[in-house]
Amino acid sequence: MTTADRRTAAVPTPATDAVPAADTGPAPAAGPTPSQTVGPFFGHALPFAGGGDIAPRAAADTVTLHGRVLDGDGAPIPDALLEFWQAGPDGRPPAAPGSMRRDHSTGRDAGRDGVTFTGWGRVPTDADGHYAVRTLRPPAGAPYLGVLLLARGLLHHLHTRAYLPEAPHDALLASLPPARRATLVARHEDGGVYRFDIRIQGDDAQETVFLEFR
Repeated sequence: MTTADRRTAAVPTPATDAVPAADTGPAPAAGPTPSQTVGPFFGHALPFAGGGDIAPRAAADTVTLHGRVLDGDGAPIPDALLEFWQAGPDGRPPAAPGSMRRDHSTGRDAGRDGVTFTGWGRVPTDADGHYAVRTLRPPAGAPYLGVLLLARGLLHHLHTRAYLPEAPHDALLASLPPARRATLVARHEDGGVYRFDIRIQGDDAQETVFLEFR
């Protein structure tokens, strides 16, 4: 490489008559960076058509359980995902296979045929944090719907239970103080409609009781 090929930059020398920069005072202290929502997000891949139809269409004694998922400030969580599990009328978990089995000819969920009680449902919350499922009344031997909650900001899913107010004696409910027990019992609204809100944080009278399985 010759001298002409080299790219060099001369370092300027300060001018003796340069005007000093204006003193604007000390730099402001750096504040916290904006918070970012923690994923993952579930609303685009896991929900499916008919996910809240747990009971057969022609079943007579059905109930609708609905409510909202709320954060610690009482604001709705619009992108949560809820799964519900329950025993059948005989008190045992349903053994019908494939409630998510795909029909290859139509692409629909062949296992949810409208006549079989699946014992399982999966629904997302809407923009107001609302969800709804239609199911059979839980049996006396297992008088609740098991609920699994996934939502933004939760690194681990949460487990809880939803009891109807007519539920018989239950060991878990009996072990809780009244304020905590009330967070697991749905409120009867009208006919076969019950409301069950889930609050992720709050005081004893607000935050839903969550369960740990070992």
